[in-house]
Order: sequence, then C-alpha cells, then structure tokens
Amino acid sequence: MTNPTPTGPRAGRREWTALAVLMLPLLLVSMDVSVLYFAVPAISADLEPSGTQQLWIFDIYAFVLAGLLMTMGSLGDRIGRRKLLLVGAFAFSAASLAAAYANSAEMLIAARAVLGIGGATLMPSTMALIRTMFTDPGQRAKAIGLWSGVMTAGIALGSVMSGLLVQYFWWGSIFLVNLPVMALLLVLGPLLLPESKDPAPGRFDWWSVPLSMAAVLPVVYGLKEIPSEGWHVGYVVSITVGLLFAALFVHRQRTTASPMIDPALFRGHGFAPSVVLNLIGSFAMMGSAYFTTQYLQSVLGKSALEAALWALLPSVPIGAAAPTATALVQKGVNRAYVVTAGFLTGAVGYALLAFAGTDSLWLVLVACGVLACGIVVVISQITDLALSSAPVERAGSASSLMETAGEFGGALGMAVLGSIGTAIYRHEIPSSAPDAARETLGGALSVADRFPGLATAAREAFTSGMQGAAIAGAVLLVGAAGLAAMTLRRVTVREETKESEKAAV
Repeated sequence: MTNPTPTGPRAGRREWTALAVLMLPLLLVSMDVSVLYFAVPAISADLEPSGTQQLWIFDIYAFVLAGLLMTMGSLGDRIGRRKLLLVGAFAFSAASLAAAYANSAEMLIAARAVLGIGGATLMPSTMALIRTMFTDPGQRAKAIGLWSGVMTAGIALGSVMSGLLVQYFWWGSIFLVNLPVMALLLVLGPLLLPESKDPAPGRFDWWSVPLSMAAVLPVVYGLKEIPSEGWHVGYVVSITVGLLFAALFVHRQRTTASPMIDPALFRGHGFAPSVVLNLIGSFAMMGSAYFTTQYLQSVLGKSALEAALWALLPSVPIGAAAPTATALVQKGVNRAYVVTAGFLTGAVGYALLAFAGTDSLWLVLVACGVLACGIVVVISQITDLALSSAPVERAGSASSLMETAGEFGGALGMAVLGSIGTAIYRHEIPSSAPDAARETLGGALSVADRFPGLATAAREAFTSGMQGAAIAGAVLLVGAAGLAAMTLRRVTVREETKESEKAAV
C-alpha cells in the first residue's frame, strides 16, 4: 500500500466554516443517544407503551445506528459523502418530525429507527469529509480533535436538554429541536462542503449488508442487556450468533472481488491498532458512565435533572484535552507517548473512582473529568492516525469501522464492568434482603421503606461494586497504555524511516 497521507494545501476560512456546519449534525446524532432520559415518564403517560415497547423506544436508535455504520460508510465512498450526508439530514429531519407528533408507541419506535438510519449516514460522512477537506496533517489533527470533543459533549448535553425541554414544553419538543439545525445543514452543505468519493469503487456488495447487520446487532443487543439482566443463556446465544456472522462477514470481505470493507485498510500503518485502541477507549468511557449516572441519582439521591446538570461538570475540561494533545504532537512529541499518557490519565481517573464512598460527589466528578480527558486524548489521536493511514478514497469505510468499534467497545464496557459491579453488589448485600433488593440497587430502594437499614446497605454495596469495577477499569487502561506504547511506537518509527528515505532521495 502506498503512503496515503501526502501533505496537501492548507485549509482556509471556507473549510473551517464548513467544519462548523459539520459539527451541527454530529452534535445532534450524539445527543439523540441520551435525549430520551427525562422524556420517558411523559411519553409513557401519553402513549402508554408496554414494557417491551418502552425498551425498544430507548434502544432501537442505537441498534440501527450500530448495524448500518459500515454499510453507510461504504455507500458514501461510492455515491459521494456530501450527497449521503444531505440525504441523511433530510431523513433525520423527517423522522424527527414524525417522532415529535407520534400518536402511538409503534409510530415512535418506527420514527426512532429511521433516526438511527439517518444517524448512520451522518456520522461516517462527517469524519470522511474532514479527511478530504483538511489535507494538511496539522490542520486535520485539530479538526479531528474538535470532532472528538463535540461527539463526547453531545452525549452529556442530550440528557440535560431533554430535561429542560420536557420541563417547559411537551415531550415532542426534544425531537423538534433537530429541525432548524438540519435545515441549516441542507442549505449551507451544498455551498460549503466539497463532494468526494472513490473514483473507482467497484460494484456495491449487497450481500455484505445483511451479513454486517447480522454480525453487529446480536452482539450489541446481548452486551447491552447483560448489565441489567445478567449472563442469561439467551444473551450469550445472541452474542455467539453475532460472532458467527462476523466470521462470515470477514470471510466475504477477504474473498469477494468488490468488498464492502477493503481488507487493504488493515495493511495501512496504524489503522488496525487504532481500531483496537478506539474500542478500548469506548469501553472505558461507557463502562464508567454505567455506574456514575446511577451513583448520582440512587446513591446521592439527586433528581434526574440535578444528576444530569452535575454530570456536565466533568465535560468542561474535555474541550481543552484534544487540542492540547494535538499541539504536543505538532511540537514533536511522539504520538505513541501522547496516546499512552491519555490511557494512563484515564487509569488515574478510574483509580480516583475506586476511593469513592457513599457521599463523595466531588471525588466522583473529578474522577469522571480526569477519565474523560484521558480518553478524549486517546480517541482524537488514534482517529487522526486511522484516517491518515487510510487512502482518501476509503475515508468513509475507515470512519465507519472506527465508529463501529466504538459502539462495540461501549456495549462491551457496560457489560463487563457492569457485570463486575453487579457481582460485588450481590455479594455485599445482606443475605436477609428480599429478592428484589439482591438484584439491583433500584430494586432495593423500591422496597427500602419496609426494611429498616436496607437503603444504607444497598447504597454501600453498590458503591463497593463501583469501586471493584473501577479497579478493573484502571488495570485495563494501564494495559492499554502498554499496548499503545508498543504498537504506535512501531508505526511512528516506520513513518520516520519513510520520511528520512524521501529526504535522502
């Protein structure tokens, strides 16, 4: 594979303005992951969904998004990333309007599914367009740092925005806010965003579409259910089935003449390590969120809106983390060292979380802030490395693979660390507690008024579980730091050797 990252002309005001436009759909897509948190009571009262329907209202967006990322990334490479972005923006707008005025649970589920389809077109398209607009490596690194910060902040902002809107308006308003933003994208996108696509993409491999979805959806479903329901046989079977389809998907990509995901991507220096490290970073980020959101509400007794507002504080330093890391790399600090430091910083965040008690609000917030800064440094740097190592004509596919790895990592983090915390909780809760209390902290608090001392014991048990999961997370990130130092240093040495050879010639 030839070197795919030549230094190109520097971007001007037009490209940076276009980047600001691209941040709008990215913010909305990330916010939609958490936007339903405070709207569920109002939706339940209005639409009266069953328990199963309520779960699908929550989960269908993330499932469809994860299942279609690879398909949409490959499709954007073929038909044009700007075209796909604008089509996705229109679909996202129409689905938002339908969701806002849904008159049944079934209609809302269908609208959320279409929102997931739109989100799957928007996410890889935004990253791929950054790859094509910013050909100067330094400017591209800054742009990707902004992309990473907006993505992380959007998830935190979504829950707060939904709480405020539901408090002053009706629940459909959480979807209507998407419309003016997408309208702005549809107007400015054709004017500011360049079109780019693979000039020789080959035939689109339609058989890979169901294979990729059959690989992703069962695994993500099983991993998302395990933290709350445990390692039931059905979820283990779901994950196993997904992994079998993943093997078939990989086999087809390696043998078909025109694959959806070109295996040559993984021969690019730095791409494969970036995918793995991105998965670990997402594992750490989402694994901690599983505990801290419950800690703020169920241990400290904050209301849902209060908890969301407190949870915004750790997001404040995130805005400086990625630009600082980018500046260090541009000043000559080896990227391997910066990523390693990011993982070690995240490990320190988890270590701080391991010292939290049942009344440690500020310690938990500081721990979350340190962890988030470390992981954002990691994700911004390895995303830049992955896109730089991929040919520009494969930018959509490369972006979708990184984002799919992130989805897997987040679900895996919640499953593994959630299972560790749950096991410790069940070990620590008194054996005399009722069955509901032995399952979850929420179950314990629901019956605590009939059992003196149960609430205190359950909160202490949950905190012990969080401490145990934090120790496991810290150990994982220390190991990831070692992996990053070893693999990325090799990549950097190869790049430096190539540059020296070019200079000699």
